[in-house]
Amino acid sequence: MTTLTSTRLPALPTGPGAAAVEIFALAGRRLRHLLRAPGRLIGVIMNPLVTMIAMGYLFKTSIVVPGGGNYPEYLMAGAAVQVGLASVGPTAIAVSMDLKGGLVDRFRSLPISRTAVLIGHTLADLVSSLAGLVVVMLVGFALDWRPNNGFLGLLAGFGVLAVFIYVMLWVGVLLGMCVSSLESIDSFGGLIVVVFSFMSSAFLASSQFPNWIRPFAEWNPVSSVSNAVRRLWGNPVASGDGFALHNPGVVIVIALGVVLTVTTVLSFRRYRTAS
Repeated sequence: MTTLTSTRLPALPTGPGAAAVEIFALAGRRLRHLLRAPGRLIGVIMNPLVTMIAMGYLFKTSIVVPGGGNYPEYLMAGAAVQVGLASVGPTAIAVSMDLKGGLVDRFRSLPISRTAVLIGHTLADLVSSLAGLVVVMLVGFALDWRPNNGFLGLLAGFGVLAVFIYVMLWVGVLLGMCVSSLESIDSFGGLIVVVFSFMSSAFLASSQFPNWIRPFAEWNPVSSVSNAVRRLWGNPVASGDGFALHNPGVVIVIALGVVLTVTTVLSFRRYRTAS
């Protein structure tokens, strides 16, 4: 007579340590994919580079910063912020393609944290976007931009930009989870880059806008991030009145905090139900 014995499989590790391992494993997978297909990096840096060359080099003598200052130095923070805006579209397209290709379903069938997939994706894209930001800053240095507050000021400005870019990546994740058409995502991504960068003080002072659009430009989070980075880098900041202009840090914390909370909650909820 044969006696059947049951073998208990070892329990999978749980807790923050296991979640961190899953996140970094998935981020590594995404980074390897990005290294094999560097098109995302090119797409992220093209808009800022074209803007810097067109406005910061060709038209630099035609644009005056209210309050005085070197326009290429004023422009640099706006071009750096545009890296974050340009990251929305490629991230959204990648998430949408994973969803349509069934990769999300396969991930959800694995015994891994459901938050690890999206967080790992955003961390990998953050590394790629920060590499693009470094390229843009190097080009800006070649076009007469200089950080005037030393290395710590340069690093602090880079940190503010990194936070902004990461929040924009979550906007891209939510867009990719909710919009299935790649053509529509591409249109939305281009619209975000144009509207939120050119209707802000990224490239022109808000005081130079018509009266009907000036409040939007002043309270646009892109304006606050640009002005905060300019102060940290010791670059020219346009003169003017208004709470948002003189308190960019407050606007950044509130606006980016709200955007990050909303996009992450909705993205995780959509991830649980999307198929």
